Amino acid sequence: MNWLTVKNTESVKSAIRGYKFIFKMTRLKETYNTKVKEKLMKELKMANIFAVPKIKKTVINVGVGESIINKKAIEKVQEQIEQIAGQKSVVTLARKSVAAFKIRKGLPIGVKVTLRGDRMYLFLDKLINIVIPRLRDFRGISPKSIDQHGNLNIGFTEQTIFPEIEYDKIDKIRGLEVTIVTSAKDKEQGKKLFEMMGIPFHKDTI
Repeated sequence: MNWLTVKNTESVKSAIRGYKFIFKMTRLKETYNTKVKEKLMKELKMANIFAVPKIKKTVINVGVGESIINKKAIEKVQEQIEQIAGQKSVVTLARKSVAAFKIRKGLPIGVKVTLRGDRMYLFLDKLINIVIPRLRDFRGISPKSIDQHGNLNIGFTEQTIFPEIEYDKIDKIRGLEVTIVTSAKDKEQGKKLFEMMGIPFHKDTI
């Protein structure tokens, strides 16, 4: 997981507070349909436009291990993630019991949101153009964050990097993970898609 660190929280918030998304068809979706798809088809030497890699969904996930002793933690995280995503969240449950951590099967241990369609593109537009560029000492995302199926995993140490979250109204700082799932066949296809969509990578090898 590639954990990234936030710049000064207040400077980030003031810089992005006025950022609004007003297009029914987001500019990122339009960019993919009018520019990226055709260019990617040529670069990957594909004959069928329908085979060109695309972003299928984006999953935002937060682990809430403290819910074992703090029953209200899940509710607070749900509220924050729903503000960030603009969509109702789902509580994730433990799949098995882990005695060492006092976790029982079926216990609420996290919160996630799965975004598709226009809401997904709106979120990615915000992520690419506002959130990622304002990370502390940011030099690009490691290509190693792309898995063998061409999906990208990005970890953030603070939810306050997102413009919807007001620092003085949260109960505590929490990290979250964003997974961008694609139809790419491998890492190389995934990386080319992400680069054309505007996600900045540094020069690690995949």
